[in-house]
Amino acid sequence: MARYTGPVCKLCRREGEKLFLKGNRCFSTKCPFEQGRDYPPGEHGRMARFRRRRPSDYSLQLREKQKVRRIYGVLERQFRRYFREAERRSGLTGENLLALLESRLDNVVYRLGFADSRVQARQLVQHGHFVVNGHRTHVPSYIVRPQDTVLVRAGSRKSEYFKERAEQLDEGAVPTWLSLDVKNMTARMVQTPGRGDIDLAVDEQLIVEYYSR
Repeated sequence: MARYTGPVCKLCRREGEKLFLKGNRCFSTKCPFEQGRDYPPGEHGRMARFRRRRPSDYSLQLREKQKVRRIYGVLERQFRRYFREAERRSGLTGENLLALLESRLDNVVYRLGFADSRVQARQLVQHGHFVVNGHRTHVPSYIVRPQDTVLVRAGSRKSEYFKERAEQLDEGAVPTWLSLDVKNMTARMVQTPGRGDIDLAVDEQLIVEYYSR
């Protein structure tokens, strides 16, 4: 299963903003942005902040596409497949794309509060800690659908990690398109997430324009 394995802080620096790819570390003084290293990585990155050249339309579209890819931890080929699927669905393509990405099992696990980051959530899913509709799954890209149930496997609940998580879970912090039963560590997708439910500062229309060139 292909995934990016390089330093993720460089991805944030390349996009010029925090993408919160390392969970709690992004809020600490170890974050490069907190240390003043908010310029792009590389030999000439420090000088980039002094360039005044206006970015082209293509550059803006590319950067937005790359930012969303990196937030969800999806490589280019898979991201393109999501876009084609979003095109086939009724409604706005950009909103359909974000809804698909939000419905990934690793993102659902992250949104429920079982992990501090999507990277950590992906690892938990791959290790088989979650059951979807009664079936144990190891696939982070599994698309959760309305009325699907997601729960922590009975054996995993006995681990120290999930015992500590159970104390930190907050039903009120869960998005409205999900419901969580903290006591039983069980969740359900109430509905497909709409654009208003997705708290990402991205312009999905730029991504549509990028693939429509």
